[in-house]
Amino acid sequence: EGSGSNTVEEWRTKSVQERLSHALIHGIVEYIDSDAEEARVVLGRPLLVIEGPLMSGMNVVGDLFGAGKMFLPQVIKSARVMKKAVAYLIPFMEKEKELEGAESVQRSAGTILLATVKGDVHDIVKNIVGVVLGCNNYNVIDLGVMVPCEKILSIAQEKNVDIVGLSGLITPSLDEMTFVGQEMNRLKMKQPLLIGGATTSKIHTAVKIAPHFSQPVVHVLDASRSVTVVASLLDKNLKQDFADEISTHYAELRENHYKSLPDRKYTPLNKARN
Repeated sequence: EGSGSNTVEEWRTKSVQERLSHALIHGIVEYIDSDAEEARVVLGRPLLVIEGPLMSGMNVVGDLFGAGKMFLPQVIKSARVMKKAVAYLIPFMEKEKELEGAESVQRSAGTILLATVKGDVHDIVKNIVGVVLGCNNYNVIDLGVMVPCEKILSIAQEKNVDIVGLSGLITPSLDEMTFVGQEMNRLKMKQPLLIGGATTSKIHTAVKIAPHFSQPVVHVLDASRSVTVVASLLDKNLKQDFADEISTHYAELRENHYKSLPDRKYTPLNKARN
């Protein structure tokens, strides 16, 4: 990377899509507004900027973090860049919705509750999911960050939402998500549960969360895929097949996970240090 002018000039000469991805991966905020504007003009719609180059960049960040090649402070810097870009684009999306609303009144496609779980203050991915779903005609109830389990479930029931989505970035959030799933099951709630955030994974969702809840539990890899998952879960003709497919896949993941456990060999700490 480096911070010399030559390096900056080199990446600044690339396409706007590549510049946005570079800025996200390296946590560079200086040019994000002007690049977001250029991408909006090039792609024609602000949502396409979020679902395209911005999500591509964040997916790389997620992959690097998952592989241990990027650490939490760097992920937070990347998230701040994403937040700034989305903040720039939101007024354009609101203007689009106003124009569309003037032409036709659309019925909501469904109500989705989103929350960052108790103990976690990170909300960038959740906010982006909310924006993307909102632009696809879903009614989004965003409870914010550090939301206790009882508040999530009471509002989900009170508002009769269609889906509950949980987000988190830090490792303890994984246990909190499992607890929320257990409580939803205890209360015999029927809403599907979506899981997302940098520390979450399909294998963790399959092994630790899904077995505790009788309704569909789906790990959503990134915000751009949230619309497809939500649409599949809310379509009467698709829901059962989609839920069965996820359930079968997660059962296979669990089986493979537990099969691999006896093969693991552990080295005593004193030997590992030598």
